[in-house]
Amino acid sequence: MPEVNNDIAGKLALITGASGGIGAACARALWAQDVSVALTYHQNADKATSLAEELKSQPNRSHLRVSVHKVDTHDAESINNLFQEIKAAHGQDGPDILVSNAGHGKRVPNILDITIEEFDFTLSVNLRASVILSKLAIPHMTSRHWGRIIYVSSLAAHGGGINGCHYAASKAGLHGLMRSLANKHAREGITVNDVAPAMIRDTGMIPDERSVEGTPGDVRNIPVGRLGTPEEVANVVLMFCKTGYMTGQSVLVSGGLK
Repeated sequence: MPEVNNDIAGKLALITGASGGIGAACARALWAQDVSVALTYHQNADKATSLAEELKSQPNRSHLRVSVHKVDTHDAESINNLFQEIKAAHGQDGPDILVSNAGHGKRVPNILDITIEEFDFTLSVNLRASVILSKLAIPHMTSRHWGRIIYVSSLAAHGGGINGCHYAASKAGLHGLMRSLANKHAREGITVNDVAPAMIRDTGMIPDERSVEGTPGDVRNIPVGRLGTPEEVANVVLMFCKTGYMTGQSVLVSGGLK
């Protein structure tokens, strides 16, 4: 019988989209658990660099490594180069923990207004990138017989959402990818899950608690009566990392929205 191994101290986590609210919260949560981190950003270098400096400044963490990487998740070559940079910075072929968080969510509710270019770009960033990241990460995880893959999905994967069918289709595809990989790689010590947030503040998707009536951020639409926080999403990501008996699952972090 395989032994129980939920110890994440000393592991390496790759977190894409780490300059944003959810990605940054995941980085802080994992760093606090003695996990080294590779952080990616696409355009906001200042936020990613600032986060790295914040982590490095914390006491009793000098044994951990943090690296920052500019990555275009729409570009397969850029993702491949990322793994070469990770090997140079951290001395291993890939991460032990993959948090695929970078995404694209342009709101176009009417299918008639969604261009094919926008549809293709959304699926490329939200789904294709996670496929490439997983293909590159799984060999290292298999070699160590331990790995955690967490996709940051959306309530839209379950209920359609408000951004449009292109976004819902990309996130539903991510859910299907998760279920398939979870089944195929469980015996290799790799778990695959997704967290599906909705109405999370400080992410650029929802302005703040003061959003006015009739907008997507109207808190009166949310059963718990408030927006969620990036830290609450990170709590679920951390649970997935520390719970090896949980795989193939999607957890809604949506304040009761379905």
